[in-house]
Amino acid sequence: MKILLVDDSKVDRARVSECLEESCFDFVTAENGIEAWEILQAPDAPSFALLDWVMPGFDGIELCRRIRTLGSNGTYIYTVMLTAKDRKKNLLTAMEAGADDYLAKPVDPSELRARILVGKRILDLQQCLRFSATHDFLTNLLSRAEILASLERELVRTQREGRPAGVIMADVDGFKQINDTLGHPAGDAVLAEVARRLKSDLRLYDVAGRYGGEEFILVLPGCDLNTAARRADEIRRLVARDPIVTPAGALSVTVSMGVTVTSCDLDTTLETLLQRADAALYRAKKAGRNRVDAFSLTLKLDGKSR
Repeated sequence: MKILLVDDSKVDRARVSECLEESCFDFVTAENGIEAWEILQAPDAPSFALLDWVMPGFDGIELCRRIRTLGSNGTYIYTVMLTAKDRKKNLLTAMEAGADDYLAKPVDPSELRARILVGKRILDLQQCLRFSATHDFLTNLLSRAEILASLERELVRTQREGRPAGVIMADVDGFKQINDTLGHPAGDAVLAEVARRLKSDLRLYDVAGRYGGEEFILVLPGCDLNTAARRADEIRRLVARDPIVTPAGALSVTVSMGVTVTSCDLDTTLETLLQRADAALYRAKKAGRNRVDAFSLTLKLDGKSR
């Protein structure tokens, strides 16, 4: 967690900075509200802010109100107002502006540390809740809704910029038999480890999600069909390379994969992409499993079960 300290007083800024340094907190400083606002709009903006009330440019109350507008983008910055004003008289004003807490100047180091630790717990809890809402509990990959939303964003980007994205649909071979013969704990261990291996070789901006059951979707921005198929085969071999340890013993597990790419054709929809990837996956299954097949326009869409 990074902290932003905003105070136009050089003396007060140095005093609070010393407290933060002694407690080993990561922090940056700003001398006024305008400078602070620029810092808070950066991609790596601090998630915690200590705001002086009275400052040139715009004061801490105005800065706090602006910070709350960032919440519409899913960003929350925990704010503590620092002021020499009377606590009882001004507490309501600060809270109405969106402040989370309030500290009177001169700041007591122990009280400051305590307030920061409380804020950190709240931010950590919020991050856990956000993760739970967007990720699959068993595999820690994106949930079905989130991976489909990511795929749709890439489709729109392709239709706008002409840059393709690879789409890989992966299915664990013989998963029903694993569940039926070895039990669900073994099946869960297989899914969790396959998911980890699927994600382990991806780039930072690639995304992976659980589509449902034993099926996964990978989205690889900037990859054409040949590149996506090559990457799929590398990942397939990575999954199959080592046995997976389960409560029922070590198992050799493989996956089959169907590959397609987003299209500049405005008639191409999310449903079209999924049908194409599924058709390629079905053909990989039909050809013997543990293989990759890429969709081509000559490949007939087939809805048969695998």
